[in-house]
Amino acid sequence: MKTIYVKNVARKLLQTERINWKKAVPALALFAAMFFLGREAAQIRAEARQASGRLLQETEDWGLGFGSEGEKPTGNATAAELAGYDAYYCGQGEEKVIYLTFDCGYENGNTEPILDALKKHNAQATFFVVGHFLESAPEIVKRMVADGHTVGNHTYHHPDMSKISDMSAFQKEMDDVASLFKEVTGTELAMYYRPPQGKYSTENLQMAKELGYSTFFWSLAYVDWNQDSQPSHEEAFAKLTSRIHPGAIVLLHSTSRTNGEIMDELLTKWEEMGYTFRPLSDLVD
Repeated sequence: MKTIYVKNVARKLLQTERINWKKAVPALALFAAMFFLGREAAQIRAEARQASGRLLQETEDWGLGFGSEGEKPTGNATAAELAGYDAYYCGQGEEKVIYLTFDCGYENGNTEPILDALKKHNAQATFFVVGHFLESAPEIVKRMVADGHTVGNHTYHHPDMSKISDMSAFQKEMDDVASLFKEVTGTELAMYYRPPQGKYSTENLQMAKELGYSTFFWSLAYVDWNQDSQPSHEEAFAKLTSRIHPGAIVLLHSTSRTNGEIMDELLTKWEEMGYTFRPLSDLVD
């Protein structure tokens, strides 16, 4: 559009019998500048779109950037980009809702205190389990179901799934969890998937989608998994209350002693801040 416009103006100027060059030259320079600036802007937009696609394609570790207290963080892929793969990291809108999720790699005595606190607050959560947890703690998994929680797929062996390009190998990691869960509980596993360590590629996000899974990252987490260096109660509250935000998908680990100790008080604090708790199905539906 700009190209045609500039050419037409130039043609009219050149066809005029008496040209006032003092006026014409600046005008032509202005239109030329408009043309080149418009072309440059279009190129920048195109490059930005390409870079955005490369970001989602090449990123293998889910990451977040936080702004002001109470604001939603930015992910290294946008909600719109993730939506194409039935993937999520945060709820939409500004309603004060929290989606509680727990990654369950193994059982060490801290899951049941967490379940007790959730039951006290009538808060539903999603537990992403691996094969070892199903093998070693079947009674706790049964309690999760009995208490009304959702159980999702964290893969059987907890590998770096972004390195798996073969669909049959990817599917086996998922199917083995679903099969053992049904054997343990007599119910179907929720079609919710969390990539181990947050490592992903668009290829395996697409694989999960083709298998019927929704993928869930997170918009709030903290370093709670290191058993040799557990955060203090003060450190945990500082992170989990200052960074909470509307629509937060919170990732916690059921192995954390700190989480087991503070869960009742933490849920109370979030409630005092005006938050309520909803299941992940609220996002998918």
